[in-house]
Amino acid sequence: MAAEPPVLPGAEEARRWAAEELSQPEYRDAAPGWVETLWENFLDWLSTLDGSADAGSTVPSPVIGLVIAVIIAAAVIIAKPRLNPKARQVKEVFEPEGELAAGEYRLRAETSAAAGRWGDAVVDRFRALVRSAEDRTILDTQPGRTADEVARDLALPFSTEGQRLDRAAGMFDAIRYGNKTADAGDYRAMASLDDALEALKPVRRPGNRDEGHPDYEPPRPAVLP
Repeated sequence: MAAEPPVLPGAEEARRWAAEELSQPEYRDAAPGWVETLWENFLDWLSTLDGSADAGSTVPSPVIGLVIAVIIAAAVIIAKPRLNPKARQVKEVFEPEGELAAGEYRLRAETSAAAGRWGDAVVDRFRALVRSAEDRTILDTQPGRTADEVARDLALPFSTEGQRLDRAAGMFDAIRYGNKTADAGDYRAMASLDDALEALKPVRRPGNRDEGHPDYEPPRPAVLP
């Protein structure tokens, strides 16, 4: 049996569908500003048409209905990632239910690497890197910190490792929150960066040094002429 052709709404019905659908708060909140502007401009154009041949409309009603249906579909596609709670998930480095010391993360990473679980190994080694920076007071302890924030903040005291930090942050997110499959080379790269940062002395800005920190340098008295 041949499939029946889809029934397209008329102009008035399509306008009503679009108005009801896109007036929902979640679309207004999720859609980018340019989508809202495009929609308003399109409504202005539609207001000049009534979809009837008697009114001299040059655009048939089914075509107007089809165009509106396409715009609704586009709005759904654009807004869907923002409406999806998983897509809005903050890509935190640490899991909120529990955190370990840097050495514990490294031990867990080595255990996973020995078992060939390279993804778990890479993720835990990055967490070890971050926890170590917190223990050394290079980073302030900050709940909800993301890998990108780690790379940005550590690139200041470890300027020579900025590129590797960016790659490590991208690798962490791709494995932890994406579909990337890690391998032994990924783990070696992450472990090498962790070891390198441990061996380096951070370059601290004068304004970031606290009096109780071993790198603190008290201000020198002004020399009067």
